[in-house]
Amino acid sequence: MNIQEIVNRSIEENKFIYGVFTTPKNKSDNPYKKITARPINAKNKSIIQFEKFTDKQAFHENYSYEEANEEIINLIIDGYKNINLYTSEADYQIIVSKKGSVKVTEKQPSKKQTTEEHNKKKQYIINENEPCDFLELLGVMNKQGMVYSKKYDKFKQINKFLEIVDDSLKGRELRDDFMIIDFGCGKAYLTFALYYYFYHLRQVKVKIIGLDLKEEVINYCNEISNKLNYDNLKFVYGDIRSFDYENKIDMIVTLHACDTATDASLVKAIKWNADIILSVPCCQHEFYDKIKNTELEPMLKHGLIKERVSSLVTDSLRGLFMETKGYKVQLMEFIAMEHTPKNILIRAVKTGKENKNAEQDYNNFKKFWHLEDLFIENYYYKQ
Repeated sequence: MNIQEIVNRSIEENKFIYGVFTTPKNKSDNPYKKITARPINAKNKSIIQFEKFTDKQAFHENYSYEEANEEIINLIIDGYKNINLYTSEADYQIIVSKKGSVKVTEKQPSKKQTTEEHNKKKQYIINENEPCDFLELLGVMNKQGMVYSKKYDKFKQINKFLEIVDDSLKGRELRDDFMIIDFGCGKAYLTFALYYYFYHLRQVKVKIIGLDLKEEVINYCNEISNKLNYDNLKFVYGDIRSFDYENKIDMIVTLHACDTATDASLVKAIKWNADIILSVPCCQHEFYDKIKNTELEPMLKHGLIKERVSSLVTDSLRGLFMETKGYKVQLMEFIAMEHTPKNILIRAVKTGKENKNAEQDYNNFKKFWHLEDLFIENYYYKQ
């Protein structure tokens, strides 16, 4: 069966699931570096939607099945060198040579065709079924871009994080020396995601340093970075409190830094005048034995409730403290509650404007909970 017969049959018999077209034959005349195609239902009508990606934008075009058949053939013959077509019968990888010869490789089908998938499939910053180098090396997806079921929560977490980053950057001019430091990077899924987002999706030659106290993790991450040729991504063994950096830092990321290590990271970011701070606190123990409020004692006398309240109070106070230093702060859901209770992300964006009410709110909040001798204050004023 030749390629035209494959396309005709999959479209006419409603067996077409997904298509990915990459590596344009003529880059100078073709503004789209990648095109995807998938069936959807729009106003109770079945169509095939093509999403066409430039370096900075994505455009959508809807085709009837007959029009899509012709468009897919044209994209294979005249448009792209590397094509993956997924049907309910088989997966097809199509390679077109410089001379125009077509090589087709057929494999067992990897996708199932369901109405729900067509109608409700979420569009991510890094999409499913599209190969992504760092996700492949980190074991999140296979070479064809299929996300492993056991890693799907991690895949969604990565995209949620990138959505927050993307929203934080709206209206900003991005320089090629945009600098990010990730305190407590761990296995660095999100650190690699940041590099991929800036370097490959936003076309910004970002510089990133990942910091962690586990030397074997640092060695592993540097090895992955070298394999990916992520030249401006480095991982360093070290402690948040003793780490220093002399040049301009645009973004600080601190995810699951334990207890007061989060406060140390926030203080460093404020002192360095970072424009954007993204923090997901981990175990907030400092306030557990400090918070007091007679009227709330019927609730606080229960250890489980007190632990949860102390976590919320801790993160609220961190947000208020950053507001006193000229940041606009939002506390937002990072991961759905059913996956982990540690799901709050603190996003702080430098405004450069004085907030006259912030200091009063901060002091009133401390007074309400009878809080004194706070680590974040002590650490800030000792630095």
